[in-house]
Amino acid sequence: MSSSEPPPYNELIEVAPGFFNVRGHFKMLAGIVDIGTQMSIVRLRNGNFLVIDTVPLTDYLKSEIDRLTDSGSKIEGVLGLHPFHTLAFRPFHNAYPKLKYYGCPRHLRKIPEICWSGSLNDADTRRKWAPEIEMRIPAGAEFISPLPESSNHFSSVFLFHQPSRTLHVDDTLMYSPNPGFFTKLVGFKAGAMVFQPSIKGPGLYPTADAPHQFRNWMRQILTDWNFDNIVHCFVVESFRLNSEL
Repeated sequence: MSSSEPPPYNELIEVAPGFFNVRGHFKMLAGIVDIGTQMSIVRLRNGNFLVIDTVPLTDYLKSEIDRLTDSGSKIEGVLGLHPFHTLAFRPFHNAYPKLKYYGCPRHLRKIPEICWSGSLNDADTRRKWAPEIEMRIPAGAEFISPLPESSNHFSSVFLFHQPSRTLHVDDTLMYSPNPGFFTKLVGFKAGAMVFQPSIKGPGLYPTADAPHQFRNWMRQILTDWNFDNIVHCFVVESFRLNSEL
């Protein structure tokens, strides 16, 4: 698979030693556009694992996870890094109900049936696996209660796995190996990584300082985290409309 091609779906891909990523389907516009979603599984130095985000589980994917983690017994925690990535958490929790779950404040509000072990808005929770795992929340953007909910999906927790030098980030960054007509209209170029278009509004706070706060925060990430790999949620691909539409 070349670097310009998207990874296969519903399979564990070892991006770097100890860092596994899964690309899942997430379709919009009546199923016409598959923008994708992701989950990562990180091996800790103690031999246990962290699950980062969730995707719908196929039988094959669950068997891969079980084989890697001894049927889930070696999973220390499941982390939800993006406030609006919620749909796969209930079925994942049904499959692994005894694990410890940590989410964004919106996860805790929207899925109260999960007994959450902590909020990622809490700095102590984000430091729980440091320095092996580092997590930061973007400056200049709303994280606790992003509004409007229909379009403000910009902010998410950035997670850096130091041993594999891999950065996991969700909607904030987007990549397109082969943009189609509609995605080109909003500024996507082949092989380019860009910030989610909502950075122009409503992703950042509507203040004069917000763009500078986010820029400085992002520069600090690039200074502090010496990453070789980035896994991100959206791989925006070209698509064709169904001829019947």
